Amino acid sequence: MFSASIAPQASRAKQFVGAYHQVGVQTMVGEASAHRLIAMLFDGYFAALARARGALRSGDVQVKGQAIGQAVRIVDEGLRAGLNLKAGGKLANDLADLYEYVCLRLTQANLRNDEKLLDECIGLVTPLRDAWNAIGDSADAQAHN
Repeated sequence: MFSASIAPQASRAKQFVGAYHQVGVQTMVGEASAHRLIAMLFDGYFAALARARGALRSGDVQVKGQAIGQAVRIVDEGLRAGLNLKAGGKLANDLADLYEYVCLRLTQANLRNDEKLLDECIGLVTPLRDAWNAIGDSADAQAHN
């Protein structure tokens, strides 16, 4: 008796929450330093892989595919695309190769439903995130000088 009227309200509430979240993300991006933007990409990558892991374990193929796809886009269109291969020299080229490998392994994890490949990708990117976060204070201080 109530489900018909409650269902549209619940759906509408989800839309409002989604819109609110989107505005919050846009505000954070607009106000973030270049260093913080990369940190946000790392955060998004790990959040997407956490969602993928949960979906993989629960058998939710659609959510798993969406989450892994988001992680691939973050790596490819965010982290890798942001590299300056000329100015960054060997380090930037090595990172580009690593990011390409991570994208390949994520695609394989998706196709094979292989949680160990997700773990591998997490393990490959975790040291990068940790190092990036460790230089955060000095990078932000230099940006303000």
